[in-house]
Amino acid sequence: MRWKNRTRSSNVEDRRGQQAMRIGGGSSSLVMRLLPMLISKLGLKGVLAIGAGLVVANMMGVDIPALLSGQVAATSTSSSASLSAQDQQRAEFTSVVLADTEETWHTVFAQLGKQYPEPKLVLFTGAVQSACGFAEAAMGPFYCPGDKQIYIDLSFYSDLQQRHGAPGDFAQAYVIAHEVGHHVQTVLGISQKIQNQKQQVSNADANQLSVRQELQADCFSGIWGYHADKARNLLEQGDIEEALVAAAAIGDDRLQKQARGYVTPESFTHGTSAQRIRWFKTGFRTGNVQDCDTFSVSAQAL
Repeated sequence: MRWKNRTRSSNVEDRRGQQAMRIGGGSSSLVMRLLPMLISKLGLKGVLAIGAGLVVANMMGVDIPALLSGQVAATSTSSSASLSAQDQQRAEFTSVVLADTEETWHTVFAQLGKQYPEPKLVLFTGAVQSACGFAEAAMGPFYCPGDKQIYIDLSFYSDLQQRHGAPGDFAQAYVIAHEVGHHVQTVLGISQKIQNQKQQVSNADANQLSVRQELQADCFSGIWGYHADKARNLLEQGDIEEALVAAAAIGDDRLQKQARGYVTPESFTHGTSAQRIRWFKTGFRTGNVQDCDTFSVSAQAL
């Protein structure tokens, strides 16, 4: 990819070097347990002073209910100076790719008569707290519709190459573009519609809806590739092959085969390698959102 010296996104939040921890307990029960002790130690005036401080903190943007309920992670920050040159380059690359997806989707949404709200992308190390809960790096990159943010531990790039056999910068870019595809689904109301449908069907049928949703995100990532190539000449020879290798590497059938030696199609949630390749290529070939309607085609056509 020709990504160096290109525009970076301003929507990247760097939490690398922070340690995320889950803190148990609900807000009301925690307060009730601590209140007698606080009064005995500090007196009523001291407790009131703490309450006033919390009010001020809330006015300054601190999420007090989340803090008390354990939804906010406790963190310890290390200096960015401790990050390696590779870490810094990966972060810069990710920011450039995010910026390019923003340019693509602003264009596509304008063609649809809509405005594109840009997602945030959070870089983290090891584990992270999101509106969707506590997540560890082993889960891989993910999009949280609750806060409309993408989360990625950049060590996943090494995992993509070493564990999944999918090297190359465009393979990494495909992963980012796929998560951005989920943001597009959320903004367009597709994600909520699918979530509602899942609650009314069997587990097997819900899995099939998940497959269609993931394949559409693959198609949307292909749309980004189309615009990155045609409008900005970002792609180099071999880039598309890198994306296809990555798509094949994380197909449900391949992952299940590697993990346990056999596959159970009814448990698929992301689609087979062949399906993921097919839908990425569809988006890349046409660049049209209308061609990414994975929900209206038959199971055989997926």
